[in-house]
Amino acid sequence: MTHSARIHDPALRNEFIRYTSLSIIGILGVSCYILADTWFIAAGLGTTGLAALNLAIPVYSFLCGIGMMLGMGGSTQYTLAGARDQTGKKDRIWTDTVILGLVLSIPFVLFGAFGPDTAATWLGADAQTLADTAIYLRWLMLFAPAFLLNYILQAFMRNDGSPHLATWAQLAGSFLNIVLDWFFIFPCHMGMFGAILATVLSPVTGILVMLPHFWSKRNTLHFTKGLPDSHVMRQDISLGFPSFVTQVSAGIVMIVLNTIFLKLAGNTGVAAYGVIANVTCVTTAVFNGIAQGMQPLTSAACAAHDPARQRLCLRYALVTAMIFAAAVCLVTWVWPGPIAAVFNSEQDPMLQAIAVQGLELYFLSTPFAGICIILSTWFASVHAPKPGQVMSIARGFVLVIPLAYGMAALFSTAGAWLSVPVAEALTALLGWVLYRRYLRSAESGNTGISWQMPQKNGNHSSVI
Repeated sequence: MTHSARIHDPALRNEFIRYTSLSIIGILGVSCYILADTWFIAAGLGTTGLAALNLAIPVYSFLCGIGMMLGMGGSTQYTLAGARDQTGKKDRIWTDTVILGLVLSIPFVLFGAFGPDTAATWLGADAQTLADTAIYLRWLMLFAPAFLLNYILQAFMRNDGSPHLATWAQLAGSFLNIVLDWFFIFPCHMGMFGAILATVLSPVTGILVMLPHFWSKRNTLHFTKGLPDSHVMRQDISLGFPSFVTQVSAGIVMIVLNTIFLKLAGNTGVAAYGVIANVTCVTTAVFNGIAQGMQPLTSAACAAHDPARQRLCLRYALVTAMIFAAAVCLVTWVWPGPIAAVFNSEQDPMLQAIAVQGLELYFLSTPFAGICIILSTWFASVHAPKPGQVMSIARGFVLVIPLAYGMAALFSTAGAWLSVPVAEALTALLGWVLYRRYLRSAESGNTGISWQMPQKNGNHSSVI
């Protein structure tokens, strides 16, 4: 069937809805506990606590990036190996991805144990915010193995026939976090330590919820002995790199804008940006949920050598993302004041004004961010990671940093807010160019990605 004829596929659409809705619900739950942290800290600790949280959150973005990278890269390889009945290869991929996650968590654990004050200072904490920022960072980094394993498990569960369990694990962890946030901060008066304690118990809960899968009949996740395969680990990083940069770029943007707002408006400016950053976590989570729901279906289509189905998955994902983006833009334009007021427990007029301006300007980036996240993930899921890597590096490093400093210098806080929409729009345009180039190359029988798809017999290869 030609691509033009495959405009709709009811069976694929229903499968897409099932996977995507479960993924969005689960990952949205994770973002809700970040929002819960933000609200409870704002209500219990005020502007200073909110500023300290925002200074620490980039490290959480880095952990999310590594976890999502390993989950995406590992589960994509796992799906393709399963389609070829390569049971031994599947076990090797699963084992090596877990090992790599544990290894990459070690630097975080060491920093958490011995250098949280140093890390807090690097992130911009001053005498007023240092203590709270360091407390948050210490426990966040000490629990890095739990965060990374939680992300890896969720991704593999979705690709091992248990998307519902992955969703329930995310929701259980998020619900517990929200309840414990309230309990530790208000009845127990534990301050910032209470907030981070509630947060780090969330991935532990998620892991415990997912453990029964290993005793179920549908489980095909088995650890294997032997030395790790460096090729598997490299592919974990290569295929998951767009997901990594999506999250890490969010952390870098936060560090850059924290620095800018600290200079322009002090800790109040950082706290105002904290409102925007944490609402952004929700929108990014939905886009990541759409992308992660799309990934197993696209990878399966890739393994079946069905390019029309791959593109149809992308079409469904982009349409879903644009509908959500339109709703976000409408809400932030119509009700910026009430949204900002939710996190402004001290009714600080300066915080309110900066946050309202941010809601009106920053969220112009939403549709472009959706395109970038969906498209870069799609490239990875069809085993063509390089275009997604180019997009991710452009939006996370090459464009946003100079734009943020340059536009803030010219237009103050308005310029800082608008730098992100401009960077996202330029990256979305770049992504469209790369996608059209990929399609032309695919039609000519050469993707230009240097990725060969092995056949089941292992003797031939074809290019998608």
